[in-house]
Amino acid sequence: MATIEEPNMNAPIPGMGMTHELGGRPWQMPPQHTTIEDALDFYIPKLTAKESRRQLFDVLKMGVPITSVANSIQLSSVIEGKHTVDVGMLVTPIIMEFIMLMADEVNIKYETGLEEVKKMRPSAVDLAMNKIEDRSIEGLNLGSQEEVVEVEEEPVEEEEDESKGLMSRRSA
Repeated sequence: MATIEEPNMNAPIPGMGMTHELGGRPWQMPPQHTTIEDALDFYIPKLTAKESRRQLFDVLKMGVPITSVANSIQLSSVIEGKHTVDVGMLVTPIIMEFIMLMADEVNIKYETGLEEVKKMRPSAVDLAMNKIEDRSIEGLNLGSQEEVVEVEEEPVEEEEDESKGLMSRRSA
């Protein structure tokens, strides 16, 4: 004879191991640097350290845009609780300028990542203009020798509206 087991109500909730208490993560705590000046005082020595410079220049030589590098640096600092997201967004252009100055100092060719936006815009505009022109040409039928066949529509018979749903009322 089979016995029915009682559910164990003391078991952990599914997914409980993937969560932490509020304040258990670095970004949920008060930031270490609350102003842009404090954040720059944190970043400048970090970026000018010998090992950091070597790694940074290697990344730039591989063709990684400076925007990606600066965003990665500030985002990792937000995750570590060094500063807030808004301070990170405000300090990112300064980090980019500083990285460009360091790269110019040692004659390293780099991509800023801002050129890509300029390259994409004309092609997107051209694509949109081509679509608009194609639609206007199709609408005009310029130079086409195709015969246009008119289709006669059949008259639609109006049927009585017989509702057969659950909440429908019977007509008297």
